[in-house]
Amino acid sequence: MTNDTNRRAFLKKTIQNTAGLSLALPILNSCQSEPIPSNKVDPTLPIILSTWNNKKANQAAWDTISKGGTALDGVEAGARIPEEDPNDQSVGYGGRPDRDGNVTLDACIMNSNGDYGAVTYLQHIKHPVSVARRVMEETPHALLSGAGALKFALEQGFEKENLLTSKSKQEWEEWKKTSEYKPKVNIELHDTIGILAIDKQKNLAGACTTSGLAYKMQGRIGDSPIAGAGLFVDNEIGCATATGMGELVLKSVGSFLIVELMRQGATPAEACKEAVMRIVRKQNYEELQVGYIAMNKSGEVGAYSLQSGFVYAITSDNQTRIVEVDSYI
Repeated sequence: MTNDTNRRAFLKKTIQNTAGLSLALPILNSCQSEPIPSNKVDPTLPIILSTWNNKKANQAAWDTISKGGTALDGVEAGARIPEEDPNDQSVGYGGRPDRDGNVTLDACIMNSNGDYGAVTYLQHIKHPVSVARRVMEETPHALLSGAGALKFALEQGFEKENLLTSKSKQEWEEWKKTSEYKPKVNIELHDTIGILAIDKQKNLAGACTTSGLAYKMQGRIGDSPIAGAGLFVDNEIGCATATGMGELVLKSVGSFLIVELMRQGATPAEACKEAVMRIVRKQNYEELQVGYIAMNKSGEVGAYSLQSGFVYAITSDNQTRIVEVDSYI
């Protein structure tokens, strides 16, 4: 046998022995995971999961699904609650403006078929999540932005409104005195709302909506309206959504990563933790926050965050609890 033959035999054996290892992804254990019983007919369904203390959003989603709505109907109804709340200054009406004083909104929505709709840099419309759904259902496109998104919304019958409340305007005027741009971790213990649901038919859906970073540069778009970053839904496997510093999530395509880790057998909590650790290993994350929540097809949920202080709301059997999330820091 020649040396070349020996070499080829060795390489073949090595490849066979290591087949699949290149696809393996590290799964980190010992993080929060909260199993929820899942049977063929599960009495606890539907299940609603949302970032931060969004009890009212969860209740709206629960009520919608319990009355015969789909998971998609539920997440839209839930996301609309903080969008119309002027006291929630990181979502919708009352959101903090960009550095030029414009309230600009981003949102996306995904259904159980993998369809996706989104709007970015939308102004003057209180409910961008509903516009995103119309983009998904009424156009051949997946994402509309800026003036085009506004034109479409008006054509669809949405009303043009002033979204800059006096409170947010006063804060912006005060900010302009120094114009110091420094995002705050867990600002007022809320941020972008991401909401996930599984309905009685075990179909999944998700939505994400935000006014983005306060005093951002004009035109800045974060992760919230981007499929795979701020939100991802795969009806065969599960769904995930993000909150916090969008740039960190965009660079790691966090929500898609979480779903793919669950596809490989990770629990939702393990997958969320690994998505955070990707940020820790590869990006500058000090003094910034990212939080992930996820749910698999069986109704098991999990979460993890960069910094402490992140919570999520879970609703099952018409009962809502706020759960504190484990964190890296």
